[in-house]
Amino acid sequence: MTDEYLVGYEQILTEAAATGRRLTRDELDSRRALGERAADAGHGLRLLVSEHLAAARAIWPRFSSPTNSALAAVHQAIDAFAEGYERAQRLAVRHEEAARREFIDDLLHGRSDLGRLAERAERFGLRLSHAHAVAVARGATSYEEGSGVSRQVEQALMTRFGNRDVLLTTKDGRLLCIAPGNEDEVLPYFAKQAHAATDGGQVAIGRSHPGPGGVVQSYEEALNALDLAGRLGLDDPVLRAVDLLVYPVLTRDRQAMADLVHDTLGPLTTARGGAGPLLETLTAYFDAGCVAAEAARRLSLSVRALTYRLERIHHLTGADPTDPAHRYMLQTATIGARLLDWPTQED
Repeated sequence: MTDEYLVGYEQILTEAAATGRRLTRDELDSRRALGERAADAGHGLRLLVSEHLAAARAIWPRFSSPTNSALAAVHQAIDAFAEGYERAQRLAVRHEEAARREFIDDLLHGRSDLGRLAERAERFGLRLSHAHAVAVARGATSYEEGSGVSRQVEQALMTRFGNRDVLLTTKDGRLLCIAPGNEDEVLPYFAKQAHAATDGGQVAIGRSHPGPGGVVQSYEEALNALDLAGRLGLDDPVLRAVDLLVYPVLTRDRQAMADLVHDTLGPLTTARGGAGPLLETLTAYFDAGCVAAEAARRLSLSVRALTYRLERIHHLTGADPTDPAHRYMLQTATIGARLLDWPTQED
């Protein structure tokens, strides 16, 4: 029953209509307060306004002069009630947004008790006892919760999958999608939509991991994949952490990798122009599958010029890029140089 939100309404209308006066501040405040209470209780505004109008119509014959003054009183009372109702809703939305942001921060950084975190997650449609995977999209600009790009991607996901316990949010200017690990179609579709919505942005998808800590692990894998893409110059629109596992393995012992890079490629620093051009040549050569013509095209060189550079590398390092026996060491060192930003950053 919603009669409690009409308390005092009849008396206010009767007095205001009889005298032709406007509602007092106290009367307006009482209507606003009732509107806030109704919103907090979860009642619909349309029904409440309808009941206000019905109550006014029921007492209308009692007005001595049911004209403009009575209509003005009804207008003021309902307007104040609706104002209070909408104010309560805005506060509730802000509180909900703050709670959502706090939850997401705790979820992605593992700062909260896992049991409590799992309870809070259900409020936002996640069951952390199950496995989850995270995709992260970055574009040329920063994206915020509720932005046009975020809404566009969210609408596409809702249209395609409906409510499948998927959480779309933002973090540090990037778009994030958290999905159940068994929903194999969700994150690739998110990646496709995010790539388009961010005008060619790059998306990384972490592996699926179980439990509350699984979201953090998958999120960090996606971030690391984007970081690797930046350092290695990978321009694939979609990166999968599972396809890049070799790189964390290579850098797990950072000092060993630094030693390999220095010992193998260090002599390139003595070349005219420094190590940069020759390191670029090795990168293009290996990325082209060791096909000289393709590597030369990527570098805008003639095949003869490329061959000269490879010979120069062989002379300086003692390792021949065209020899399968030397190739693995050189390629691993070249990858390590890119990961360590060598020789710009000397370890």
